[in-house]
Amino acid sequence: MSPRRIAVVGASAAGLAAAEALRRFGWTGTLTLVGDEPHPPYDRPPLSKQLLQGAWEPGKLHLRAADQLDALGLDLRLGTRAAALDTATRTLTLAGGERLACDGVIVATGVAARTLPEAAGLDGVHTLRTLEDALALKARLSGTGRRLVVVGNGVLGCEAAAVARELGHEVTLVGREPLPMARTVGAEIGELLAAEHRARGVRLRTAAVGGFEADGDGPVRHVTAVRLADGTRLPADTVLVAIGSEPAVGWLRGDPALDTTDGLRCDAYCAAAPGVYAAGDVARWQHPVHGRELRVEHRMNATEQGMAAARNLLAELAETLPDGGNGALAPAAGRERRPFTPVPYFWSDQYALKIQAYGVLTGADRTAATVVDREARKAVALYGHGGQATGVLAIGLPPRQVRGLRALIATPAPWDEACEGVRAAVA
Repeated sequence: MSPRRIAVVGASAAGLAAAEALRRFGWTGTLTLVGDEPHPPYDRPPLSKQLLQGAWEPGKLHLRAADQLDALGLDLRLGTRAAALDTATRTLTLAGGERLACDGVIVATGVAARTLPEAAGLDGVHTLRTLEDALALKARLSGTGRRLVVVGNGVLGCEAAAVARELGHEVTLVGREPLPMARTVGAEIGELLAAEHRARGVRLRTAAVGGFEADGDGPVRHVTAVRLADGTRLPADTVLVAIGSEPAVGWLRGDPALDTTDGLRCDAYCAAAPGVYAAGDVARWQHPVHGRELRVEHRMNATEQGMAAARNLLAELAETLPDGGNGALAPAAGRERRPFTPVPYFWSDQYALKIQAYGVLTGADRTAATVVDREARKAVALYGHGGQATGVLAIGLPPRQVRGLRALIATPAPWDEACEGVRAAVA
């Protein structure tokens, strides 16, 4: 009998959580963890904050120490890209041509940063997704007097703009939306964030980018300005393109059994096909409580979904592998698949602002915002869809109040009832 194997593709927070859960829940067979970066699993949220600020060194981002990874007994394949997956035979093909026969696969490949084709080959134009990206931008901002243009005023763009401004650089934040993070948080909270950025000296522009200007005639050309679609020229020696991301599913598109539209489509158990599960930013799954498909690019979801995918995969294998896979799957009582029904959570740090949100904010058809203290930038907002409250956001509130707000949307409540709960919580 061939050795039993589960492969986790993506040495990310979700991938590591899945690998640890597989061992904890009883998998004793071969456990392969594949990562296309050369680094052991590391945390991404600090890339745009503590690392970019210079408060942390790269080693502090590691999610586990070397001895903790060793204890998992991993077949660790770092700096290795997955090239294809055949779900019919559960065969994983690596970029070098090696084919791995698997009993189960967990896809945790995350997302890749979107870019602008006009920026190709220009020195000084950056994205911010990987450790290398962050270190390159950090080095660029290590001097003084940089003129930084941030293209994209979502969460990542706003965080990076805040850090660069605190480092003393000139910063212009450009977005298609008229207010920072408005697509996610709505107009009133967006106004509050805009006021904070302006008060800190960040220039805000609403426009599409028309192109870039650069000097030099050789193979290396240095960015000198960003041209907006309305003809405005923004001088810049450094540009950060933060216009969102694309799920890393290109390597899966050769398998007709998989739906890779906006991530890897899964059922409520995080299963994309028999024996194939997904977790983290790449997974688009059916959330039973909200009654719709979600794809959540938040750090806490990555860990929670990695554990859920591992548990459900092992529950499936317990029913399909004869004799527990010849001992590869230790016996466990009460092993059954469970729907993944989290309360999504995300946070963002911008200057002294602590922004925290629970539930689902996107797709809201109504929003109710209460500015508790405009000067102190304290606010709370409720988001709803179809007559129910689905998400809540707080800025500058103490942890006790924030936890109380979470309880209001853990199970979507009628809109009016949740509004009363918010008023009581911040009274």
